[in-house]
Amino acid sequence: MACSKIFSGDLAELTEEIIYYFRKDFLTLYSCILVNRLWCRLAIPLLWEDPFSKNYPKNYHFIEIYLNKLNEDDKAKINEYGIEYDLLHSNTLFNYPNFIKYLDTYRTYRFINYWIDSLVVKYDNKLRYKLENLVYRSLFEVFIKNEVNIHSFGINHYIFGFSDDNMDLVLQNPNLTYNMRNLILIVNAISSRNIFPFLKFLCSNCNSISSIVVNFPACSSSLIETHLSQIIISQHNLKKISFESNFILYNPFLSLKNSNCSNTLNTIIFYYTDFKNILTVLQEVFNQLNVLESVHIFYCCSLNSDFVQQIIKVIKPFKLRSLEHNEYDEKQRQSFKLIMKYCTKIRYFNLGISDDNNIYPFIENNRYNINYLTIEVDFHDDYTGLSSTVLQNLGQVLPSKLKYLCLSLAFKTNDLEIFLKNSRNTFIEKLLIKSKVEYTRFEDFTIYIKKYIMKEKRVKYLAILKSYSKNNDLFMDEFGFFSKDEVNEFKLHNIIVQKFFDLYIKVVFQFINVDIDYLITKRTALRVMFDYEKQALHLNHQNYLI
Repeated sequence: MACSKIFSGDLAELTEEIIYYFRKDFLTLYSCILVNRLWCRLAIPLLWEDPFSKNYPKNYHFIEIYLNKLNEDDKAKINEYGIEYDLLHSNTLFNYPNFIKYLDTYRTYRFINYWIDSLVVKYDNKLRYKLENLVYRSLFEVFIKNEVNIHSFGINHYIFGFSDDNMDLVLQNPNLTYNMRNLILIVNAISSRNIFPFLKFLCSNCNSISSIVVNFPACSSSLIETHLSQIIISQHNLKKISFESNFILYNPFLSLKNSNCSNTLNTIIFYYTDFKNILTVLQEVFNQLNVLESVHIFYCCSLNSDFVQQIIKVIKPFKLRSLEHNEYDEKQRQSFKLIMKYCTKIRYFNLGISDDNNIYPFIENNRYNINYLTIEVDFHDDYTGLSSTVLQNLGQVLPSKLKYLCLSLAFKTNDLEIFLKNSRNTFIEKLLIKSKVEYTRFEDFTIYIKKYIMKEKRVKYLAILKSYSKNNDLFMDEFGFFSKDEVNEFKLHNIIVQKFFDLYIKVVFQFINVDIDYLITKRTALRVMFDYEKQALHLNHQNYLI
């Protein structure tokens, strides 16, 4: 296909497809801007489709570019707070507001806060709140005026006061969310005056949603439950849904068996939910889901023998891809043995440290499938010996190529050298290392990293985080490990040094967050921490095979 486009002279279309592939790689997109006008025109929209996404933003002054699109009267209102518009960007090459595709109320509010903090003028709490609300509303007005078409929309309860005060803009301008694909509803202020009109609005105006996250308090009213059920039933292409928290789950879950969902839904996520109220309908619902590919369960309650019996009765394969809990005892150890026997296609393996030596043959047996591997410990003296065991045994069982390896251990430099020597035949796209200062001489640490990683060019991205204790508190430093010259030295060897938390994968968050849905669709996951009474006795049933 690509060759035919080259020979037909359609290089512009091919270039667009290539650059679109880098839509989440900001550094590459920044470089594309500098190549030529065509590349710039293709890269800019991708850089501006989700400007509020960064967890640790360095530059939040893009808000000024948005505000410059206000009319003179609205600018005058902001001028009253001492913000000079002659300092803002008056001439821009692109209509940047038109590019936004992802909008989350909490992230937007957070960036507004960062921006206000950066201003010379300081405000008291009352005046600051008014300015925050004014800027928040002004941004929505700019997006509406520029006929923005949002693909992902998140309502977050942390700032529901702002969302509530300005929800009228969404309700009165249905085109803003008409083509919405991803919806996140995280609300605990159910007394909010606009939550019910907004839920009704979603039922009648947004019918093409493919991913939904719902998180309501356990005390939610039956009206909330009814509206959520109607939203689910009204969708024509719902592919993923995440039920969070212990809100009333019965009717929303039961609504999944409707004809629209039964032939489209491929992923269900349960996060901190209680299965007690839906045990009686589990079999009924799962039997109606014809294209279900994966079920993910994180920190849920009532996962007992009754739950297992219901799942065994399901006619269609119950494809459990993720299971996460905080305890590990002899029953869980037995479960792990059964998982080793029957789960042979694990792609994501996140292990809380244990003394179970079976993890090494398990990793080796899955070496053709595992792409993402995380091994983390709490930094206590009890774990130093176990950390040494991991480092001395892990390197030789790793696959020849990993997309992601995160080691959060109590490192000793001699153990690190053993690991690096044993893993010399493994190329790691993203390597993350976190260690506590007390256990590591970081001068030796750096020497080994340069010797076995930099000079042998064994990774593409590298992040190292050192932590240390002070007055019984734990502090982390991800800025001071490498000097600027050392960062440039790594760059000469085609290794990019980044901040630890910019690369770090938070498993639960990234499975729940629909903005990163490719993580759900392109890999299976398993975290070996179980807390079930009798489930291990039934894991050999064919419905559990991954």
